[in-house]
Amino acid sequence: MTNSLLPPAGPQRVLAVAQLSNSVGDGAFYVTSALYFTHIVGLAPARVGLGLTIAWAVGSLAGVPLGRFADRRGPRGTAVLLALATGLAVASFLVVRGFVPFVLAACGYAAAQSGLAAARQALLAALVSREERTGLLAHLQSTLNAGLAVGAGLGGLALHMGTREAYLGVFALDAVSFLLCAGVLLRLPVMKSLHARVGADQGRGGGGKGDALGVLRDRPYALLTLLNTVLLLRMPLLSLGIPLWIAERTDAPAWLVSALFVLNTGAVMLFQVRMARGVSGIVSATRAVRRSGLVMLASCAVFALSAGVSAWVAVGLLVAGAVLQVVAEMQQSAGSWQLSFDLAPADRVGEYQGFFGTGVTVARTAGPLVLTALLVGWGPPGWLVLGGLMLVASYGMGPTARWAAGRRVTAPDVSQPVPVN
Repeated sequence: MTNSLLPPAGPQRVLAVAQLSNSVGDGAFYVTSALYFTHIVGLAPARVGLGLTIAWAVGSLAGVPLGRFADRRGPRGTAVLLALATGLAVASFLVVRGFVPFVLAACGYAAAQSGLAAARQALLAALVSREERTGLLAHLQSTLNAGLAVGAGLGGLALHMGTREAYLGVFALDAVSFLLCAGVLLRLPVMKSLHARVGADQGRGGGGKGDALGVLRDRPYALLTLLNTVLLLRMPLLSLGIPLWIAERTDAPAWLVSALFVLNTGAVMLFQVRMARGVSGIVSATRAVRRSGLVMLASCAVFALSAGVSAWVAVGLLVAGAVLQVVAEMQQSAGSWQLSFDLAPADRVGEYQGFFGTGVTVARTAGPLVLTALLVGWGPPGWLVLGGLMLVASYGMGPTARWAAGRRVTAPDVSQPVPVN
């Protein structure tokens, strides 16, 4: 495995270019959207928060059925359609002038994004072997962070200008970036659905049960997703928890928030591929997740020490905590990627990835409430509670993965591309 930003030429690189194309637009969107809806559209911050909570709740419900659709109808075509739908949803924000249209547009955006993530994972499973998946996901994560960093810079220019036209330009850029993503995905070979391929291999016309509950019947996988959701509480740390902690509980300068963001995205871009090296099965994946829990506990302890000290001591401790946090993030990502694929039925990867991806949505929705209560409300003890929760969840992943592996029915490996002639 190389440590370059882009993976080897071929379908893997096409996936990375598609990721890069829309992540630039997303980076610009993320840093400007809140101020656009409050300062330009005129929505109250509380209503924006409520609307986004509703939207991501809808998105979490949409991920599983859209992932199941990708399994049955083919991941490439589904991913292209959902990329186009996401671009259309972003474009609809250009004409939003009130709360109800905002909620409707946000629900469409969240549903399309959740489905696109699941379809992409199903597409990845169809294009590369099991042994290559975690390495490719590491490359894609590095590419994602590179694109987000560039996009955040473009969004910063829009924020500096502060005009309606500048904000609308960012939204148009994001919409176009998803159109470009769809175009890049069309360069991949047309794939038979994983469901149909496993059915043909087994001579019984399809593998999954296809019932309404679907993946929810797989109790060990559902528990694995829940534990991973606890670990994903690290996601709002960088955007909310740490900035609030710095402002409310330390004497560190405000510019450190931006510096820690750059540190995190840069580290993931440079080292995620290397960190994923050696994660190739359930045993190595659970080992990586356990290590991430220990490192995250250490990170939380260091963050807790930054309260009540001089400004520059606080800066040093916050930087050290951020370094430990990003190391834990990269270890946890590599391990959870491997487990989420290895423990899913080969013909239902999209459905299972759609469900596993709800952990991201739940963490983004509930994380702000949890982190605000723990870190701002409780202070240093809250950091230790957060680190303890993550340590317990990380150690719970091993027994849960073994339970899931013991129940999993061995299915043929359908991870090589089978173009439709």
